[in-house]
Amino acid sequence: MSNADTILITGSAHGLGLETALYLAQRGFRVCATVRDLAQRPSVVEAAAERGVELEVVQLDLTDPSSIEAAVAAAAALNGSIFGLVNNGSIGLRGCLEDVTDDEVRRVFDTNVLGTVAVTRAVLPHMRAAGRGRIVNISSVGGRISAFGVGIYCSSKFALEGLSEALAQEIEPFGLHAILIEPGIIKTTRWTSNRGTSAGAQNPDSPYYQLFQASEAFADRLVERSKTQPMDVAAAVHRALTVDKPKMRYVVGRPASVVVVLRRYVPERLFERLYFGTFLRRIRATAAAPQPE
Repeated sequence: MSNADTILITGSAHGLGLETALYLAQRGFRVCATVRDLAQRPSVVEAAAERGVELEVVQLDLTDPSSIEAAVAAAAALNGSIFGLVNNGSIGLRGCLEDVTDDEVRRVFDTNVLGTVAVTRAVLPHMRAAGRGRIVNISSVGGRISAFGVGIYCSSKFALEGLSEALAQEIEPFGLHAILIEPGIIKTTRWTSNRGTSAGAQNPDSPYYQLFQASEAFADRLVERSKTQPMDVAAAVHRALTVDKPKMRYVVGRPASVVVVLRRYVPERLFERLYFGTFLRRIRATAAAPQPE
């Protein structure tokens, strides 16, 4: 592979997608960074200028087939092909199952799963024609182990995990690779302006309200303590794109790695009691505590 190769990255307006776009561009790749709304383009261009790199910024809405087709065509036109696709674009949804609406669930799966499928389908013919290429899917440790109040989001990442495993087998005979990046908790806009909390989860009349609020407070504490940075994810993506023989999975962040190892080797019932049970005891105690007036 050559560092002049084109890399198409979805969801590059902020967070992990933007950092990955900048990181790869700094290392010589030609990066086509996509944004859902072109109003986001100036901030991406400004961030690139601050890092001393240039990005091709194009519009791509994961729920709009015509924009996907146009963005892939624009990326392929940069040097005749696309070597790497980084499927980073996704949305979050926080709220217990009874508190989320059908429309909210559909939006998550339309974006995180069907959108990823559509972009991948559009890119693969270019890679097969070139006989080389890598699909890098940004999953999450939540694609391996789900959690209270984020079941819909995690289930979309579980779907991405299964999709990627099958895709890796399907495209390997053509000299292509499908790779998963599984970050743990990282402080990005996913925890602020793009948190994606369901309106139903914020209704004090919900039977889950106190438990959910306790869970969110606990998650926020983990975010503040996290030492994993967006650049760590970008470095993992770079590794997946450049090593001769990439692994199928790269877990990012020590806490995430520890949890994945425990899930793999600790007996299932013991893991559930220690991991899920401890968490539930904590949020139950917090929810039951007298609230300040």
